[in-house]
Amino acid sequence: MPPTNVQVLIVGAGPTGLTLACDLARRGVALRIIDAAPGPFVGSRGKGLQPRTLEVLEDLGVLDAVLAAGNAYPRLRIHWRRFVVGRWTMIPRHAVTPDVPHPDPWLVPQARTEGILRERLGSLGHTVEFGTALTDFTQDDSGVSATLLHDGAPEVVRAEYLVGADGGHSRVRKALGVGFHGETHEAERMVVGDVRVEGLGRDHWHVWPFAKGGMVALCPLPGTDRFQLALQVKPGGTVPELTEAALDQRLQEAARPGTKLRLHDASWLSVYRPNVRMVDRYRVGRVLLAGDAAHVHPPAGGQGLNTGVQDAYNLGWKLGHVLAGAAPSLLDTYEAERLPIAAHVLGLSAKLYQGLRQNSLRSQQRGAETRQLGLHYRGGPLAPQVDGDTSRLRAGDRAPDAPCVDATGNTSRLFDAFRGPHWTLLAFGPEHADTPAWARSRFGDTVRAFHVRTKDTSRDADALLDAHGHAHRAYDVGPGALVLVRPDGYVGHVSRPGARAAVEQLLAPLRPSLNSVSALGVSR
Repeated sequence: MPPTNVQVLIVGAGPTGLTLACDLARRGVALRIIDAAPGPFVGSRGKGLQPRTLEVLEDLGVLDAVLAAGNAYPRLRIHWRRFVVGRWTMIPRHAVTPDVPHPDPWLVPQARTEGILRERLGSLGHTVEFGTALTDFTQDDSGVSATLLHDGAPEVVRAEYLVGADGGHSRVRKALGVGFHGETHEAERMVVGDVRVEGLGRDHWHVWPFAKGGMVALCPLPGTDRFQLALQVKPGGTVPELTEAALDQRLQEAARPGTKLRLHDASWLSVYRPNVRMVDRYRVGRVLLAGDAAHVHPPAGGQGLNTGVQDAYNLGWKLGHVLAGAAPSLLDTYEAERLPIAAHVLGLSAKLYQGLRQNSLRSQQRGAETRQLGLHYRGGPLAPQVDGDTSRLRAGDRAPDAPCVDATGNTSRLFDAFRGPHWTLLAFGPEHADTPAWARSRFGDTVRAFHVRTKDTSRDADALLDAHGHAHRAYDVGPGALVLVRPDGYVGHVSRPGARAAVEQLLAPLRPSLNSVSALGVSR
């Protein structure tokens, strides 16, 4: 039987694989996404979605569903035995600003996030193939031949690219022989799971930091009647049996005496050792790694899932361009941009976990770093820095939002203009009134251009009114500037004043021809 042909085979249907699948599907890429598990994951594991991830999910068209499925993080209630000894805000609230519409993390059980992404993928014409395992693969200059196993029947798939998003024990990574450097805290264990608890209020995240044998924490899970249990086992301690009776006993010991709490009806339980590891390569030929297959984090700070989602978001548009005819070397920038980010975020996670090990509440205070809004690609291959440039916003930075008014007089946002698989060109000032038409003639659907003005002097469909100057201030530009925003919401180029030739120079290597309309932008 001849092999089945696809453009991209994604191995692993967690948040990373699903994000990539959704992004590629809306670009019209022929893909398959498989997972060896018999069905969807049912636990809450990676329950924290950071603000930058919320922006990604908004672009993918699922933010409303995600917000409806969760809530803001509750305050912590600190217990010593049966006494409440304090209340503490681990994650301070921030006001919504014109440039940051989602300033705080959102609490959503991971299983629900995955379900929402699967629904979105279904609307784009694809489904996850559960119970399908990758057993082997080989690659050559033109593609990857992968052997899959489903219900005992083998199948050979021929893909132009294979992406391993198959978790910390990644079969893809191991087959590639890619190093996975770091450490495993062998002497430490953590029990996590989703449980019901009688007698405990759901308006706080309850923590017994000084419980005998290790910290016990119970976080209420939105949209359910359950709590996420986190039970620390100190070095030299004994991991309790994964039974309701044994775990309830640990809770009784933490909350004694006189407790009226009862833990029961566990729907998901797991024991793990804290790991701090990352790869030394993201790409080997036509095989790429993403998410936990490339980096694993300790359970502090809510960074692992979010970093994986942003791996996928960085990779998706690059794969889309390459499959449409751009040079394959564009994929080298995936590793060049994401490897330093993974190292930085892994260091932050390790620092927060060290505080958790020491029962230090102060060290668990979440700051700006955990929100991931400040992560950037400055100085990378797609964002070379200009000597002497002291501008507040530069190539490689996150592209900020700003409220505007569109040509119909309706309130709009820059994020509305960005939404979709295209590049976005913001042309500031009256001298750029014809820039949107020029961009259409040069780049077709690959680039959507908007004329950003401060006075209501145009009714062109591509005009945006920045009446209060929020966009000009956020981008640190004046009249005449051109700002090119990448499909993943990062600034690709800033010209002050704008030069169209610089935009053409940047985009030329990414498309097979400036005179042809790209195949990208199939679905928004």
